[in-house]
Amino acid sequence: MVSSAFAPLIGQSQATELLERAVTQQQVAPAYAFLGPEGVGRSLAATAWAEQLLAQTLAQPGAASSLRHRIQQRHHPDLLWVEPTYLHQGRRVSVSEAIELGLRRKSSPQIRLEQVREIARYLSRPPLEAERAVVVIEQAETMAEAAANGLLKTLEEPGRATLILIAPDSNALLPTLISRCQQVTFRRLSSHQMQQVLTQTGRSEIWQHPEILAIAQGSPGQAIASWQQMQAIPPGLLQTLREPPASLRQALEQAQQIAKTLDVEAQLWLVDFLQHHYWQAATVRAIPFLQQLEQTRRHLSGFVQPRLVWEVTLMQLVPSCSLEVF
Repeated sequence: MVSSAFAPLIGQSQATELLERAVTQQQVAPAYAFLGPEGVGRSLAATAWAEQLLAQTLAQPGAASSLRHRIQQRHHPDLLWVEPTYLHQGRRVSVSEAIELGLRRKSSPQIRLEQVREIARYLSRPPLEAERAVVVIEQAETMAEAAANGLLKTLEEPGRATLILIAPDSNALLPTLISRCQQVTFRRLSSHQMQQVLTQTGRSEIWQHPEILAIAQGSPGQAIASWQQMQAIPPGLLQTLREPPASLRQALEQAQQIAKTLDVEAQLWLVDFLQHHYWQAATVRAIPFLQQLEQTRRHLSGFVQPRLVWEVTLMQLVPSCSLEVF
């Protein structure tokens, strides 16, 4: 029977049954890799499982709900939740903090070597309240090699702790890391499950936008994030980009507007949007542009100047251009 902690998690019965069995049989491994697409419930499962691992038999009324609240708020002394960060003016800033501060993000966040060292320091002391400590590392695939090698030492001797690495698949982590983790697979949701989650979270209006659902590909979290991203992009810009630029001048103007008004994260989402939009055209001549968009993604992720990247990309769509694809 699935515990109440896992009740909000939809469509991941295989994963939850594996985790439940590990607890009931007292065979919890030192490290786990929660693998699957973003937005399908990996973080929610990590929160629910941390609640089970840190649970205590307390006589006080409301102890269980209090524990759940502390874990959800990341305030439990035996829970360390690690997220990718940006560097801003010499200090680390989480994604949520960057959004609150209105920072223009020029690169993708990452798990840094100093964060891995903080994990080691955190686990060097015994748990304060529970029998074990729990460390959750979100987007573990963003670790550079130095950080990953630093984490390897901790995985070899975690002490009284369980580490959970959240990543898209086993190939996204170093083989030396994945070999020390028990793998738990999370799957994309069916259409019915997607609708159920979106309704429960008060986002049923997203169901009326097939482009958003196409980008999400069975991930309600991705659908919600895409919907929020779409609301943040100037409507006129998005509508204009649905059609190929009529001239080189228009292509250059659009590239300038994209680079000026959108940060890198929003630009990467725009690449996804344009890929799905032009894929719907289903023409042979659209294929070269779809391939160009893959290069656009790589260049944006590789810190190439965004305006230059978009100028090259949008010029491919101009009918009169020597590189025309339409």
